[in-house]
Amino acid sequence: MQEKTMVNDILSAEKSDLTFYANMISECQNQQLRSAVQQIRNNCENSQYELFKIAQSKGYYKPAEQADSQQIQQVKSQLQG
Repeated sequence: MQEKTMVNDILSAEKSDLTFYANMISECQNQQLRSAVQQIRNNCENSQYELFKIAQSKGYYKPAEQADSQQIQQVKSQLQG
């Protein structure tokens, strides 16, 4: 398996994990467990970002271009209307 494929697979898995942790935190009643999951999520976010920077530097991942102010206003209008 190529390095690029492995890195992108791991990034995808970490995104999925972050979604899972967010859902778990929002539904967790036990504060001690909630805090533990928040710490796990924070660690996952940090490792995901480090891997993202590596992938981006190697040309494996290119983020979408930033939206201009007109595009942002258009989306805001659509969501508010």
